Amino acid sequence: MGQPRMNKKEDISIVLCGEAGQGVQTVERILVHVLKRSGFHVFATKEYMSRVRGGSNSTTIRVSSKRVSACVDKIDILVPFHAGAIDHVRKRISAQTMVFADPQIVPENASAVAGERVNIPFVQIAEELGGSIYLNIVAASVVLGIFLIDEGLISECIRQYFSQKGDEIIQKNLEAVRKGYEIGRDISQSGRFKAEIPPDPQVADEILLNGAEAVGFGALAAGCNFLSSYPMSPSTGVMVFLSQQMMDFDVLVEQAEDEISAINMAVGASYTGARSLVTTSGGGFALMIEGISLSGMIETPVVVHLAQRPGPATGLPTRTEQADLEMVLYAGHGEFPRIIFAPGNLEQAIMLTQKAFDLADKFQIPVLILTDQYFVDSYYNTPSLDFSQLKAERHVVKTDKDYKRYSLQSDGISPRGIPGYGEGLVGVDSDEHDQEAHITEDLELRTKMVDKRLHKMALIKEETVPPALFGPQEFKILIIGWGSTYPIIKEAMEIIGRDDLAFLHFSQIFPLHERTQPLINQAEQIIIIENNATSQLGRFLKLHTGVDIQSKILKYSGLPFSVEEIVEGVLNRIK
Repeated sequence: MGQPRMNKKEDISIVLCGEAGQGVQTVERILVHVLKRSGFHVFATKEYMSRVRGGSNSTTIRVSSKRVSACVDKIDILVPFHAGAIDHVRKRISAQTMVFADPQIVPENASAVAGERVNIPFVQIAEELGGSIYLNIVAASVVLGIFLIDEGLISECIRQYFSQKGDEIIQKNLEAVRKGYEIGRDISQSGRFKAEIPPDPQVADEILLNGAEAVGFGALAAGCNFLSSYPMSPSTGVMVFLSQQMMDFDVLVEQAEDEISAINMAVGASYTGARSLVTTSGGGFALMIEGISLSGMIETPVVVHLAQRPGPATGLPTRTEQADLEMVLYAGHGEFPRIIFAPGNLEQAIMLTQKAFDLADKFQIPVLILTDQYFVDSYYNTPSLDFSQLKAERHVVKTDKDYKRYSLQSDGISPRGIPGYGEGLVGVDSDEHDQEAHITEDLELRTKMVDKRLHKMALIKEETVPPALFGPQEFKILIIGWGSTYPIIKEAMEIIGRDDLAFLHFSQIFPLHERTQPLINQAEQIIIIENNATSQLGRFLKLHTGVDIQSKILKYSGLPFSVEEIVEGVLNRIK
């Protein structure tokens, strides 16, 4: 596989690989936070098996002289924590890879690698300190020593990280830092691997966010005050984040007994005036579909975040895919309006989640936010975000005695009251109903009620987010992507560097913006890129534009695209 044109001095990729339970994520967190605080741009993503112990899990950390938010295949530094690590990432190892390995963990004759090997006695150092538990800190410190990070900053972070463990544990970890740092510094000073990325002092003050936290921040900015969910990988991070904010932001987080209860709780809370969120994954959403229809029928807003993972059934519960698009497009029996967002980066996740609540409230509909495992588990540094422009808009009216919950309106939007706010009776009914929410089988009225609900689409389309076009306006070749592929394709575009190539990214899938058709018609060649097997967005675009996109780059192994894969795939398909 071809490597992108990246200068090792300006962009270094570090991979840590070990079994579940070996603390790979601990090393990741320490490395990323220390590197960021030292002024380096960082990006981290992980892939892991659905098991508590064993297997092979890896994390990739990019350290760069510029902002990075996409995963790459290349490995500049590999730290294997178990014998199977080499085989697990073998396809990513090149002659430029430096492998920091302990012969007690990975015997020199056990698994040959293309890159340069540096033997480091991780096990011996850890045992001298008191046990293998210290191996991770030694390894992390070797890496930090190569970057010549201020050793005092590393020690400060270690003290903070292990502050609840007692002074003896802290001191042993500090000794592990010292020993590992010396090894890394000696490697750097010898010239065997020298990181020459200039730090930027402003980066130190930036924030680190992952996708789950970004969705959570967007919900808080929108005034979300109720979440009901059943834990389901990879969506649970949003529930965990909001549960940590319960006291500061007056949010009630309820772990429901199942997904059916979760969606019905959320709809019920919205009926009483709460701004409700549900976070789930594909299998959980499948159980919620009747609740989505309930939201559509009783015109009660609800926001659902769906973090996609490979199916069908349990599939690969800790992996990533973009294969739930058609499910959310058509979820629910009957016909009713909905909105579907698919953020591509952290800023979009915040802004679109906030917008999702406002539009759900304004149009009294379900709004869905599609992410995936890769998106919610990846994080990078970003400038401090200004939330002052994000205003939570409420669309609730104070009712009078003659209030009719489902009064027929030409725009389809009946004034929405909530119980206890005003003098009116706020009825709801999951059966077809009249203007006062009484059950009815008046078939003429049924037609009027369906028309009323569907008339909202005209106004919804006025607030549709247009697809973003990157590259020349007078393009000949158009790449199309959606959701989490956004930063990966953007970086690949920069590497390819053609002046006739543009990228069209959809952060809102439904309804499509009117700009879609002319942009697609302009292209002489279209290449669509999706993390699924059947090009679900491609089929949807054909339905609405009549254009059958023949050139596809599809991946459905459970792993995200890398920048190199996109570069190679696009170049191979350009006519």
